[in-house]
Amino acid sequence: MDHIAVLIPCYNEAVTIEKVVKDFRAALPDSTIYVYDNNSTDGTAEIAEKAGAIVRHEYMQGKGNVIRRMFRDIDAECYIMTDGDDTYPADAAPQMVAPILEHGADMVVGDRLSSTYFEENKRPFHNVGNSFVRRSINSLFQVNIRDIMTGYRAFSYNFVKTFPVLSKGFEIETEMSIHAADKNMAIENVVIEYRDRPAGSVSKLNTVSDGMKVIGTILRLFRTYRPMRYFGWLSLILAVLGVGFMIPVLADYFRTGLVSRFPTLIVCGLTIIAALLSLFAGLILQTITWKNRQDFEMQLINARNMKDFRELQGEKN
Repeated sequence: MDHIAVLIPCYNEAVTIEKVVKDFRAALPDSTIYVYDNNSTDGTAEIAEKAGAIVRHEYMQGKGNVIRRMFRDIDAECYIMTDGDDTYPADAAPQMVAPILEHGADMVVGDRLSSTYFEENKRPFHNVGNSFVRRSINSLFQVNIRDIMTGYRAFSYNFVKTFPVLSKGFEIETEMSIHAADKNMAIENVVIEYRDRPAGSVSKLNTVSDGMKVIGTILRLFRTYRPMRYFGWLSLILAVLGVGFMIPVLADYFRTGLVSRFPTLIVCGLTIIAALLSLFAGLILQTITWKNRQDFEMQLINARNMKDFRELQGEKN
């Protein structure tokens, strides 16, 4: 088992990967640096290997797929994840891993938004999107994660081995943040300096398509992790619509004794039934969610036991 594992997912980062590997080697001399190449065509893997990294390959395209493979393959006391584009400072790595190794934190977030991100990042829609996602998640899940979309994070062994990676692409960071918030894991924020990509390095993030995937991930995970709130609001909206449109029909009936708008009455009745179904669906799913949280606590215990076992095996070998 590694003491500290530096995880660098890469896709066509030949311009910067050598510097990133060497910078993290200097900042964390006792770490093991892994570069997972995701079908690069510019020689990224060869450059990373010459720079001293352990290079492995993930052939399923997408950052989420790469992170899934990394988390499955590597055992370490502490993990630090960064990008291969040299936008995150390696000299902040010791500050990132300290809460994991010393305070028992589960995830440390490299907070760009509280420092230089909005000045350095030249893509205005990315700036707006980051702010929107941060406000949405912190409001929906009652947490205080200062940078949801950052790719610079540190993790504990327990987090890595119990995190179910479902996302395939850049929405992986959003999924990590929501998972940690829902499972009441210890989260810390570390302010880092951010610098834009150097000349010749091209971002693989598409503002519109990847942004829509992130929003879809937030809604999907809100429905999964907060079903009573999700279906409760849906139930309330349906009930207000159903009752609101039914009031004039009932007023006519009490005044004349006749129902003159049967289609409206039928639709309103169905809408109120849908509201009740939504309410009970939320109640049932909330019970299932609580059971899943209980099961997750047992998974944490099993992960801890497995870590102790592997450390003992390593000492024997």
